Amino acid sequence: MPPFGMFESLSAYPHGFVVLCAALAAAVVLWVLLKLLKAALWILFFGLVLIGVVAVASVFLG
Repeated sequence: MPPFGMFESLSAYPHGFVVLCAALAAAVVLWVLLKLLKAALWILFFGLVLIGVVAVASVFLG
């Protein structure tokens, strides 16, 4: 195990390159999280619609 940490190993790279890669990684993570949030909200929406349809059907057919 080397005696230095991650930031010391990144010191060989230009500072702007490290910042650009970190910003790109953060943007990709944020994009994935927003896609997952959108999918979760659609699932919630269709679940509520399905519950509403079942409730209405049970009242009229019940």
